[in-house]
Amino acid sequence: MTGHIGDDADALPADEPLTTKEGWRRFVDYQPEPPTLLDPVAVKGLSRAHRLGVEEARRDYHGQLPLVNTPTIRQVLRTGRMLAQLNRGQVSARRGLILSGASGTGKTTALTQLGRTHERAIGKRYPGPAGHNRIPVVYVTVPPAATPRMLAVEFARFFGLEFGSRANMPDIVNAVCATAARTNVDLVLVDEIHNLNLATRSGAEVSDQLKYFAERLPATFAYAGIEVEAQGLFAGVRGRQIAGRFTLIGSTAFAYGTGEQRQAWHALVASLEGMLHLHRHKPGTLVNLSEYLYQRTGGMIGTLSQLIRGAAILAIDDGSEKITRALLEEIPVDYAATRSEPPRRRPSAGRGEVSA
Repeated sequence: MTGHIGDDADALPADEPLTTKEGWRRFVDYQPEPPTLLDPVAVKGLSRAHRLGVEEARRDYHGQLPLVNTPTIRQVLRTGRMLAQLNRGQVSARRGLILSGASGTGKTTALTQLGRTHERAIGKRYPGPAGHNRIPVVYVTVPPAATPRMLAVEFARFFGLEFGSRANMPDIVNAVCATAARTNVDLVLVDEIHNLNLATRSGAEVSDQLKYFAERLPATFAYAGIEVEAQGLFAGVRGRQIAGRFTLIGSTAFAYGTGEQRQAWHALVASLEGMLHLHRHKPGTLVNLSEYLYQRTGGMIGTLSQLIRGAAILAIDDGSEKITRALLEEIPVDYAATRSEPPRRRPSAGRGEVSA
């Protein structure tokens, strides 16, 4: 398992975001290795510098807990792989997918995992020199108040193409399409699609520009955005055309009403707990706190990730080396989670809602 849940992607240098081919390749190649959990006695025998280095490595690891394969990620991977296969050899009217949901439900994580999985599969298909010049996946974001030129520049920036301020749109678009064809791009990921407002002239023009790229590039397009249905993405003639070509996948918070839903949430918590590298943490503590964790997070996977990762880092900092309910109470969560949080119920011993 690679990556981590809840945030946009693995930590990258400021000059290598995912929206550049260098940053994207680093993300694809990133293989986190859990740090060795040394015996506390052995740690005390280390030099101060070495001991600080060991602790910092564990902080870094918990700051980027490995990815948990959620139902949304599984659905996106399955649908994306199917569409990529269906689109091979298609001259036009290729099918795509749109991932839509509230903030914090793991949309970007699912989208980037689709790209990572696809690129690794291509790497295995074309090993060595045959795959050296391939760039199978492009990842861009739609800028706020985007114009067609801004979008074209985002595509150009991913490839490292530079243009002066006087460069015209056809030159930029043609260079992008030529580079994509030369490097065998076959999957295009477009994030923050909610920044595209079809009700405005510029938004409609950006939509047309995306459609033009989709016609020019022999690739599968996958979009992700916040509640795109409510943003009018499927409204009007352009929206109906998008709706006719794209499969919509909803990214939602976990539910906790039925036994099956609670079991799925408990399994998610157990997966995260199993990744912890803390000296005194008792396995099963977080699973016993599953209901409390749901109340704190509203079922948002991003918030759950923040809560557990933050608590693990604090447990290293304060030397307790375990996550308890009391420690979790110290971790602030996002405003959306606090608004969705139901009234707290008094913990009962039979439900395991006690500090460890």
